[in-house]
Amino acid sequence: MSQMTSNQPYLLKAFFDWIVDNDLTPYIVVDATNNLVDVPQEFVKDGQIVLNISPSACVNFYLDKDGLSFQARFSGQPRSLSMPCEAVLAIYARENGAGTVFAPEGMPADEPEADDSAPVLEEAKTDAEVPPQTPPKPRGKPNLKVIK
Repeated sequence: MSQMTSNQPYLLKAFFDWIVDNDLTPYIVVDATNNLVDVPQEFVKDGQIVLNISPSACVNFYLDKDGLSFQARFSGQPRSLSMPCEAVLAIYARENGAGTVFAPEGMPADEPEADDSAPVLEEAKTDAEVPPQTPPKPRGKPNLKVIK
């Protein structure tokens, strides 16, 4: 049996479409230390860069199984950016944080990475990780009042 390709490009595209279809703003967190990442280094912080990839923020957006590329403005200057999909650490909606964090290739998704120097990823977690709230218990008997 041959080895399957990474599912990350497909998940990245699906989350991008889902976020845009819900009229939210897709942001990605990129590992800027990856040699194949071409981003404005002056905006990299702690080896990462957070990018707005909404259709209104970038042009010539292209995403396939090998990577993504687009043009965007930084301080008014147009720049071309490109990166392999595996350099994308997370994708999330700016407005509510809904999205996903990608596990590094070869590492099971349920094992956290030993390096915890990436606080930016905290805002990219999905709300599915929040435990469900139990509704408050009703006090006394319920009553209905007919209003005419």
